[in-house]
Amino acid sequence: MTAAAAHVARLIAALRDAEQEWQRAEAWGCRLAELLPAGARLLVAGNGGSAAQAQHLSAEIVGRYDRDRRPFSAISLHTDTSAVTAIVNDYGAQEMFARQVQAHGRTGDVCLLMSTSGRSPNLIQAAERARNCGLTLWAMTGRAPNPLAALADEAMCIDAASTAAVQEMHLIALHVMCETLDESLDRVGLAQVAAL
Repeated sequence: MTAAAAHVARLIAALRDAEQEWQRAEAWGCRLAELLPAGARLLVAGNGGSAAQAQHLSAEIVGRYDRDRRPFSAISLHTDTSAVTAIVNDYGAQEMFARQVQAHGRTGDVCLLMSTSGRSPNLIQAAERARNCGLTLWAMTGRAPNPLAALADEAMCIDAASTAAVQEMHLIALHVMCETLDESLDRVGLAQVAAL
């Protein structure tokens, strides 16, 4: 079997086993459709490839996913390089996201943390801070059990054979969330672009 065929086979197996996770992604999209128009904010974070996916999600929320709609508040916590480097320099790497969660998060906001291992110390610290600050905490991880999933109010745990497959499944879940968000907003008439 070629490397490509093996990779695709791992993805197909993960897709087949993830039906419950797609339902969770839909539920999260519906929940965001209730919270974001009411002024809640989505805070997202991850490391490496998960950071790229967190930034992808915030772009879809602030910009648009498939069709035009009003923008909503979403902040990817690794993108402010001055804040990140200052926090790491002054407080250590474990505070990189936690301090920003404390600064930006308000009761009623959602904090979504992404980690293929579920064991990244800076995300675990951010999860603890989110809970202490009264945010709803969602986690997207690889195989359970893991510490990040255990801390979350709700966790999507992808049981896939490789880190790459977990990340690809997370991307599908993010797109399902965005599709469901837009459909839910359309149903209740909240998708209109606000006049400037």
